[in-house]
Amino acid sequence: MANTKSAKKAARQAIRRTEVNKSRSSRARGAVRSVEEAVAAGNQEAAREALRVAAPTLVRTAQKGGMHKRTASRKVSRLNARVKAMSN
Repeated sequence: MANTKSAKKAARQAIRRTEVNKSRSSRARGAVRSVEEAVAAGNQEAAREALRVAAPTLVRTAQKGGMHKRTASRKVSRLNARVKAMSN
């Protein structure tokens, strides 16, 4: 357990940051899932709309430290490729 005043504050901040990061990563996973479900259902219009929402969510999560920048970029790129492949 933290003994000093600064260590106690750091512990409180860590708990708060953990909750925020969990929320962000959960939101990002949900956005990815909505695109994947639309692709699986073959609904191109819904997939495009879900991707339009998911891309900024993933990028924002990366900017705020919820995931690595390249991980977010890779996920957006792969989702975009899957949605694009539906039109062929």
